[in-house]
Amino acid sequence: MKKVSLLAPGPTPVPPRTLLAMAQPLIHHRSADFQEVIGKVRAGLKKLFQTQNEVLTFCSSGTGAMESSVANLLSPGDKAITVSGGKFGERWALILKAYGCTPVEILVPWGQAVNPADVAKLLKDDPSIKAVYVQALETSTGVDHPIEELAQVTKNTGAVLVVDAVSALGAYPIPVDQWGLDVVLSGSQKALMLPPGLAFASIGPKALEMMKTSKCPKFYFSWAKELKSQGENKGAFTSPVTLFMGLLDIFAMLDEWGMDKVYAETVIRSKAFKAAVKAWGLDLYSKQRPSVALTAVQCPENIDGQKVVKWLKDKYGIFIAGGQDQAKGKIFRVAHMGYINEFDTLQAISAIEMALKGLGYAFEMGSGVAAAQKIFGEN
Repeated sequence: MKKVSLLAPGPTPVPPRTLLAMAQPLIHHRSADFQEVIGKVRAGLKKLFQTQNEVLTFCSSGTGAMESSVANLLSPGDKAITVSGGKFGERWALILKAYGCTPVEILVPWGQAVNPADVAKLLKDDPSIKAVYVQALETSTGVDHPIEELAQVTKNTGAVLVVDAVSALGAYPIPVDQWGLDVVLSGSQKALMLPPGLAFASIGPKALEMMKTSKCPKFYFSWAKELKSQGENKGAFTSPVTLFMGLLDIFAMLDEWGMDKVYAETVIRSKAFKAAVKAWGLDLYSKQRPSVALTAVQCPENIDGQKVVKWLKDKYGIFIAGGQDQAKGKIFRVAHMGYINEFDTLQAISAIEMALKGLGYAFEMGSGVAAAQKIFGEN
């Protein structure tokens, strides 16, 4: 069996010690022992999100948390701004329509970030708009949106700011309370280094008030149910016990490492990889605010990005990601978040060089590796 290396922006590698923590004998999800686990998870999530808000946990992918934020905040017919600058920004509009709400879409060219002034103008022109839905990191393009500035735009309006931080939380600081973010969503399989299956929602006071008037249908993703149950260190439904045990180990590991170190090392891996891209003579797909959590690379005109992805997977067992929708075939994406070190990054750079050369791109072999090594050596 070929060794598999995960360098796509999710799922990311799970630390061996966390795998062992999840392999312990199962405990019952309604036991006193598991109530203690839930209590520790709640405290750990508040620390990670840097908030005093309750952070709810659902057994779902991150999209479940996204859907919950529509179902629990809005009513059919309500209007909400969506920032459509990539595959996941477009998902907000689809969810809103599924609940009978009206998306007011800001169409941002892929590879660029939203202008907060555009959001401010829409809110000023139409005070009936209830929410602004945006990505912290648009994973499909590698662009960070200016969520701190957007919070300043929404704070004195009737609209709540809902941030999809599924790929961003844990990769770089998102101080929820300091920035005044009303709702922040995340998931387990990115920077949190767990298998897919957990979704999180930090819910601030403004969102809690809006929740009281929501008339969208909800059952499994009911915030009210989960606020009551998780407030008693219980789950409203069956909790994924093994993932909770893994999350406790991740929190312990992050405490041992220190979040400042985690963030700093993510930045270094990002700088090293982006230096390799420059050495290859290629450009970033992210024209504005390129993220440190992942890099989206613009392929040479004669190279299909999907073939680069396939080459790495088939020949070396290395998983990176290609482009989606309008970016399909034009880019490839490599993650820098989570349980990845400098040698994983160098391995990916070397493998990409082999793929680019094999697919006919003319450049100096080893130039990307050397550029990245220089960054790592300096840090």
